[in-house]
Amino acid sequence: MTKTIRQFLLALRFSLREMRGGLSGFAIFLACIALGVAAIGGVNSLARSISDGVAAQGQPLLGGDVRFRLNQREANEAELAFLRSHGKVTHSANMRSMARLADGSDQALVEVKAVDNAYPLYGVLEVQPALPHEDLLGEKADRFGAAAPELLFERLGLKIGDTLQLGNAHFELRAKLNSEPDAVSEGFGFAPRLLVSMEGLRASGLVVAGSLVEHSYKLRLEPDASTTRLEQVEAQARTDFPQAGWSIRSRTNAAPALSANIERFSQFLTLVGLTSLVVGGVGVANAVRSYLDGKRGVIASFKSLGASDGFVFSVYLIQILLIAALGIAIGLVLATLIPFAAASALQAIIPVPAEAGIYPAALALAATFGFLVTLAFAILPLGRARDVPATALFRELGLNAEGRPRPVYSAIALFIALGLAALAILTAHDRRIAIIFVGATILSFLVLRLVGLFVQFLARSAPRLNSTALRLAVGNIHRPGALTPSVVLALGLGLTLLVTLALIDTNLRRQISDSLPQMAPNFFFVDIQAANIDDFSTLIATQAPQGTLVKVPMLRGRVIALNGVDIRELEIPPAGAWVLRGDRGLTYEATQPDNVSLTGGTWWPQDYSGEPLVSFSAKEAQELGLAIGDTVTVNVLGRNITARIANFRQVQWETLGINFVMVFSPNTFAGAPHSWLATLSDTTASATDDAHILNAVTRAFPAVTSVRVKDALDIVNQLVRDLGAAIRAAAGLALISSVLVLAGALAAGNRARIHDAVVLKTLGATRRTLILAYMLEYMLLGLATAIFALAAGGVASWYIITHIMNLPSQFSIEVALAAILLSLVLTIGMGLAGTWRVLGHKAAPVLRNL
Repeated sequence: MTKTIRQFLLALRFSLREMRGGLSGFAIFLACIALGVAAIGGVNSLARSISDGVAAQGQPLLGGDVRFRLNQREANEAELAFLRSHGKVTHSANMRSMARLADGSDQALVEVKAVDNAYPLYGVLEVQPALPHEDLLGEKADRFGAAAPELLFERLGLKIGDTLQLGNAHFELRAKLNSEPDAVSEGFGFAPRLLVSMEGLRASGLVVAGSLVEHSYKLRLEPDASTTRLEQVEAQARTDFPQAGWSIRSRTNAAPALSANIERFSQFLTLVGLTSLVVGGVGVANAVRSYLDGKRGVIASFKSLGASDGFVFSVYLIQILLIAALGIAIGLVLATLIPFAAASALQAIIPVPAEAGIYPAALALAATFGFLVTLAFAILPLGRARDVPATALFRELGLNAEGRPRPVYSAIALFIALGLAALAILTAHDRRIAIIFVGATILSFLVLRLVGLFVQFLARSAPRLNSTALRLAVGNIHRPGALTPSVVLALGLGLTLLVTLALIDTNLRRQISDSLPQMAPNFFFVDIQAANIDDFSTLIATQAPQGTLVKVPMLRGRVIALNGVDIRELEIPPAGAWVLRGDRGLTYEATQPDNVSLTGGTWWPQDYSGEPLVSFSAKEAQELGLAIGDTVTVNVLGRNITARIANFRQVQWETLGINFVMVFSPNTFAGAPHSWLATLSDTTASATDDAHILNAVTRAFPAVTSVRVKDALDIVNQLVRDLGAAIRAAAGLALISSVLVLAGALAAGNRARIHDAVVLKTLGATRRTLILAYMLEYMLLGLATAIFALAAGGVASWYIITHIMNLPSQFSIEVALAAILLSLVLTIGMGLAGTWRVLGHKAAPVLRNL
């Protein structure tokens, strides 16, 4: 057995002997580590369980093994023959429209989904009462059947058996729609579903040339079809029909939007959990420092008996790692239970059964983070204990004496911290966001450390005060071993995160509730047929003479190539990826509109007839790396059209007006059938006026989809409110860790406080004076921390809102007051809770040990 192994075993033996006395003083240590590990492991396990649920339910979620989606057109005979040659096919169509009561007294926007007799190929369509397809959707007595969710019944005051008019056809509501197996893959809708038959949709007259309708063809392959088989079908479809323009998705990627959102949200929660763990690291450092301070006599004895500095370091490092292992084990147990506990709750939010189970990779990642944080924050106090001489320990100077650990320990701590940062970045879904987070955390630590030193400098530089209590409070802030650095660092991080999120949430809701309704139009009108555009304009002029009607032609198309390269072969930056995801609204314009500002290039002549040209949104073009003269290929109505970028223009998306990423020269779509899009703005219109306009348009033009912007904003506002509440609750983890660290810092300082209180009481200080002094100290520390959190959180939220969200930012007085109040309550409340115990000590036992 080598000497190193013998020394390790000896150190392990001494460590275990010392730990026989229990884990007194390590409650905060264990809580901080367990909380952070549970958050990271639980969030990643939950995300993995949902992802596995999506993967396991790929066929019913997609509605088939492979889905082919076409925009504004049905598949032709050749395409249908190709699909049917590979298996069973079901055809469905989706579009938005207005559903009216039979007497025309009210109407509502609905997401129409028409299906054929083969639907669904996988999964179960749940309706109440349960009816066969023909009884549910078939035609009886000149009325087609339909099913709708409870929301539509409530919105229009309907009951089963009532009649709705959709376009030119009447539909009898025969059942309530509880769930569709493929709802997740269809995407998010702002209106309730109305399920009808394909025959019913055709009878409605809503589907004409240029209508904004999506046709989906879902294919069921042979039962044992492998992933390779799916890829072969997709590749053959693209090869045989290069101009089809269909979007193809297989069961292996049934709900990419849901999966991506789960990844993003789990990354955010992981970073929040890591924040709480890093904040807890301060508690680890405090606990280790306090524990070693209580072991001064033991350390002195070790050294007096000839133990080397390295042996002392090993003994206590092993102890700290063993205690950390216990905290990590507690956290992993909690993390393991989270997917099981959350599975039923999530079922009401995400219609995907989570595959609850144990996920070793997620738990291993959390455990690794836990150990790295423990080591990063424990190395420095352990290094200081190693190098303190026995004489200093016996003189009780010990760990509270001034001095720094050897450079090697600082280097080790820095190396571990860098490893922690690298792990956070490498395991992140979006590394750019992770890098920003890591950078912000490092900067926050540095700035908070400087803030603590600055507060101590101000206290040290303060003039002599007449008030005894205030003088004691100011002195406590800058004395050796003061709580100032720990309180500012721990509480500052958690409070800054909470302030940042609160300000972002407040600004978003203010924008949606106040600013956007003032800038946005009253209505969007979609699917106005070209033959009806003049009559429509006349109707609006009659119904809203004070309003402003803006109308533009509109088609749908999908970007398939940039500069001749298929977008599937390009590495697309995350910021601009949404432009290439799915179908986009397209329009054309002969002359440069008055409200359009070009940032580069020139507009085409009014009578231009050369190669197709396109005006591209400047911000999105920059994110995609496009330049003037580059080419963009879009598929419209089954034709690939390549246009050259002629100019970039500034687009103000936040106005909610008519905006397009791409505006083409008119000759690009010559002869292509299309509809029109219009907006109506009228600042003088009341809710009653809007209702009259909505009713008049729906009666005169049943095929036109009317969207009242305020209703859509109300839905978005509710989503933002719910999401903000969830995010703030998650961010509360960091604040809980801050509170734990604050409690640990106060507990670690109790020994010095007892000494000070006894001496001051012996010299004549009253309990009231000491309580007031401590209260003033905690109030000053809490106020300084809150001011920093407001400043840092304000800057962070301003940057995110103005530079990432491109929205105006305002500082919220309510958030500021709440942050200050919360900081004062935490510091003063917890400080005074610990002070009562300090002031209760008898003087004699303490004085005998001086």
